[in-house]
Amino acid sequence: MAERLAFIPPMTPKLAAMPPLGDGWIHEVKLDGYRAQVVINGPNDIQVFTKSGADWSPNFAGIVEAARGLEVENAIIDGEAVIVNAAGLPDFNAMQRMVRKDPYAAVLGAFDIRHLNGHDLRDIGCKARREMLFSIIKPNSRIQFSEALPGDAKSIFYLVEQAGLEGVVSKRIDSRYHGGPSSNWVKAKCWKRRPRPQR
Repeated sequence: MAERLAFIPPMTPKLAAMPPLGDGWIHEVKLDGYRAQVVINGPNDIQVFTKSGADWSPNFAGIVEAARGLEVENAIIDGEAVIVNAAGLPDFNAMQRMVRKDPYAAVLGAFDIRHLNGHDLRDIGCKARREMLFSIIKPNSRIQFSEALPGDAKSIFYLVEQAGLEGVVSKRIDSRYHGGPSSNWVKAKCWKRRPRPQR
């Protein structure tokens, strides 16, 4: 019988003023919501945990339902739960208002996967893990793949800032996954945005 998967402390990016330059990195939009870890141990055993390990499955019933449709035996998926506004942008204020009121309001921007169908993927490089994650995502689902942005880091950061987004997360393409802060993941925030209280 396969070992039951459980919450694992997430890997977290270190803060930097700008995204790292040069080759060997992928850059994603920093989604403005709640870090979420989806642990699948079969279609009837799915939990969604916060960054601290609290079980928020009742608050993310829509994400649980989407995970049930992934057709995997088991998995641990890492992402950010967000609510988007009319412009299609993540809206943290809406998330705060709605997360306990409407369990179907949030979607998951999935950006990494640590286990899949009995295999521990943490020693595999980031780019390869993301390719495996992309292969299991279904279209028109509440679990969506967080795409890497094309172009150089400086241009990406400028465009993200102009769009009013929170920032950019950059990841070394060959980085392994381990819990806690890592310089292999770097976040650069757009400081022109109006600051909000820390969560």
